[in-house]
Amino acid sequence: MTSQAQDDTSEPTLDPTLDAVGRRLPDFPEPAPLTSHGPARIIAMCNQKGGVGKTTTTINLGASLAEYGRRVLIVDFDPQGAASVGLGVNPHELDQTIYNLLMERDADIHATIVPTRISGLHVLPANIDLSAAEVQLVGEVARESVLSRVLRPVTDDYDVILVDCQPSLGLLTVNALTAAHGVLIPLECEFFALRGVALLVETIEKIRDRLNPRLEVDGIIATMYDNRTLHSREVVARVFEAFNETLMHTVIGRTVKFPDSSVAAEPITTYAPTHAGATAYRQLARELVFRGDAA
Repeated sequence: MTSQAQDDTSEPTLDPTLDAVGRRLPDFPEPAPLTSHGPARIIAMCNQKGGVGKTTTTINLGASLAEYGRRVLIVDFDPQGAASVGLGVNPHELDQTIYNLLMERDADIHATIVPTRISGLHVLPANIDLSAAEVQLVGEVARESVLSRVLRPVTDDYDVILVDCQPSLGLLTVNALTAAHGVLIPLECEFFALRGVALLVETIEKIRDRLNPRLEVDGIIATMYDNRTLHSREVVARVFEAFNETLMHTVIGRTVKFPDSSVAAEPITTYAPTHAGATAYRQLARELVFRGDAA
C-alpha cells in the first residue's frame, strides 16, 4: 500500500547529532552557577495565534531555568490566567493581580508576586480583570510603557522575566514587547500556524522602530512536533527556509504529558521529570543560556 496516509506517517531514521532540519546539534552544557542575580533579561512569549504552546513553554522554560539556579519571574499577561493556574495559583482568590499594578500607581509589586512550589520561580498572577486593562489604558499617557514601569522595581531581583502574552497583537502585547529585551515565538508545527508569523515579525519590527530599539527576536520554537508525520517535518523545514538560524535547535514534541501536568498544576519538569518533554525544555533552557539570551 502506497497511500498518502502511509507516506505521512513514515518515520525517518533519527540521527541524535542532528536537529529537526538536519543542522548539527551543538552540545549545550549545563549552565554554570550564578554568583549573583539580576538585572533580569525580559523575554516576551508571543504569538497572536492561540493554542501554539505559549503558556506551556513559559511555565516549563521558567521551571527549567530555575532548576539551573536562575531566579525567574513569570508574568501572566493573559486574562485567561492560564500561567497562574498552571503553577498552582488560583488567581480568582487573590486581592492583587497584574491588573492592579497596571491601573494603580500605589500598588506594590512585591506584595503581588506569588512564590511557586519550584525554588527560584515566582509568578505575577492575572485573572479576567486584565481584559479591562486594554480598554482603560487607551487614555493613559505613555500607554505602551505601563508594563515597563510596573516591572522596574523588581528587575534587579531576577535573572529572567518571562511574559506570557495573550493571543492577540493588542495593547497588552504591545506593552510586553515594549518592556522586553527579546521575543520567543512558539510555533505549532501546523501550516496554518505559519501564516501569522510574518505579521508578528512585522509588528515586532514596528515596536523596535518606534518604541523599543533594543527589542530582538531571540528565536522561534517549534512546538507540538511529531517526527513521524511528514506534515510536521515540512513545517519545520519551511520555518528554517524563511527564518534560518532564528529557528531554535530544540523542538518540543507533542505529548499528552503536557495537558496532564497542566491539570496537576505543575511543570512537566517536576510532574514527569524523566519524560522527553521535560528533557526538551531543559535543553531549551540550556540553549537560551548558551546563545546569551538568558543569564
